[in-house]
Amino acid sequence: MSLIGRLFVIAFGFIIASMAAGIVVVGAVLYPEFSEISAGPVDQDALNILLGFGFIFVSGFALLPALIVVVVTEAFYIRSALAYALGGAAVGLACYLGLIPFDPATMRFDGIIRRHLEIMTGAGILGGVIYWMIAGRNAGAWREPPPVPTRMPPSP
Repeated sequence: MSLIGRLFVIAFGFIIASMAAGIVVVGAVLYPEFSEISAGPVDQDALNILLGFGFIFVSGFALLPALIVVVVTEAFYIRSALAYALGGAAVGLACYLGLIPFDPATMRFDGIIRRHLEIMTGAGILGGVIYWMIAGRNAGAWREPPPVPTRMPPSP
């Protein structure tokens, strides 16, 4: 596989993984609303808009941390699903902590909400596994030389 083809696979994998993580984030944040029976049916147009914004949010904030994970795994031929799940968890954690104010005087993040941290980390894990299923299983494959065809012996 050529490098250009591999870049397209990586981009496609990132887009699909961001969609899956965005769906998890929107679904988990809206779960209290979904569980209320008296609220009635959910407006599909509003849900589609929220899913779109969830995808944009996740893909925008996760681009740089995910790119670091992709570069490391491609460089070292890391093809383990566990490595991508842990990388996705780190990306989700980084995305959440990037939104929380940091107090340098106390060296702490102020205002961490545990449920939101768990949602973002879980979405990152799912995104990492989805990315592994699409592109991570063949990490570093673009560097392998093409197989050399063996010559057939001359016919008698």
